[in-house]
Amino acid sequence: MSFLKSAQSLKPLFDRVLVQRLKPKTQTASGIFIPEKNVEKLNEATVIAAGPGLTHPATGEIIPTSLKSGDKVLLPPFGGSSVKIGEEEYLLYSDKEILAKIE
Repeated sequence: MSFLKSAQSLKPLFDRVLVQRLKPKTQTASGIFIPEKNVEKLNEATVIAAGPGLTHPATGEIIPTSLKSGDKVLLPPFGGSSVKIGEEEYLLYSDKEILAKIE
């Protein structure tokens, strides 16, 4: 049993970023359904929440994360910590692990 009710109740710490992969299409343009085992995982995701950032060791200032909720990002092919909330799966990455922001 999970104590998390929604992704919004999960607040990442430090420079961590909570993302949800974009869902791949399960049907072609002509209406043919693609079997689940043949559907590829996309390396694009939407940022759900981002932590406040890291503390600079010398000055003590907070270095904010470079992403904010709603940003579209490019993920590496592996890594991240999986978090399951209900039926949905999310991933936690360090800010520096995310490859790019998509504009």
